[in-house]
Amino acid sequence: MNTVLRITFVSIFGLLLSSCGTNKTAAEALTENDFRNNVYREIVNDQSKFMEFMEVAHANPPADMWLLKDHMQMMENGKIQEIMKNNPEMKEQMQKMKQEKMEKAPKMQQKMQKKMKNKMMNNPEMRMAMMQEMHQKMKSNPQMADKMMDQMIQFLHENPELMEKMKAKMKAHQDKM
Repeated sequence: MNTVLRITFVSIFGLLLSSCGTNKTAAEALTENDFRNNVYREIVNDQSKFMEFMEVAHANPPADMWLLKDHMQMMENGKIQEIMKNNPEMKEQMQKMKQEKMEKAPKMQQKMQKKMKNKMMNNPEMRMAMMQEMHQKMKSNPQMADKMMDQMIQFLHENPELMEKMKAKMKAHQDKM
């Protein structure tokens, strides 16, 4: 009986030791494609886990920059506009967030304005659509219209050649009437 008991204890102890060695670190576990893809799916399909993941990503400066670069690429490729066409609430929320970020970061605002200006100059349809949208917003929000007019006047004073073009266009328009 003593021998059977000893063999049992040695076997249990051996099993315990061998099972302890199978633990992997997160980095080792994520090298396996199936496991990594399962983790991704689990995070993406669960809103609370996804939001927790995004909080962690935004708290990490390099990860936050990657997210911002990805967002900018999506904007340039038109993916954001496609998503927002089907979801007007999201569009409104995104515009508010963008406005808040622009107010907090003047360099970002200048960079965005430069990109938009280049896009508008190269694409007349986009320019017309932007102008129509701007006119609609100005009609519905007089305070915003005043603020935009002030910014436009300041911009024209900073760019005399554009000011002259604007004067010429206004004069030509008046002559037609």
